[in-house]
Amino acid sequence: MSRIRSKDTGPELIVRKILFANGFRFRIHRTDLPGKPDIVLSKYKTVVFVHGCFWHGHDGCKYFVVPKSRTEWWLNKINRNKQLDQINAAKLQAMGWRVIEVFECQLKKGEIEKTADWLVGEIRSID
Repeated sequence: MSRIRSKDTGPELIVRKILFANGFRFRIHRTDLPGKPDIVLSKYKTVVFVHGCFWHGHDGCKYFVVPKSRTEWWLNKINRNKQLDQINAAKLQAMGWRVIEVFECQLKKGEIEKTADWLVGEIRSID
């Protein structure tokens, strides 16, 4: 697990490219905000979390498969990640931030354009 990255992952880089290409400027991994959001758009008071489907237990996703070995340990870990996601989102919303979550399955070849349009629309809807 030491090889698993928490910053600058492939899906995160894709989201950053989408946002930058659409004229958004942002900061990454701000440590002064709960959950250290992957992308922070201060102008829009919006944060974007880019989640891996496995690590964050994306329900109904083909990329989230419960491991056959040490199942209880993995389920505890994944459920704790989901719980922390909810806690951090609630804290951010209480601080006046909008929270957008993007899962890695939304950034696969057939889905990326639809996700890009949705993401840009979500952020611009604040304007």
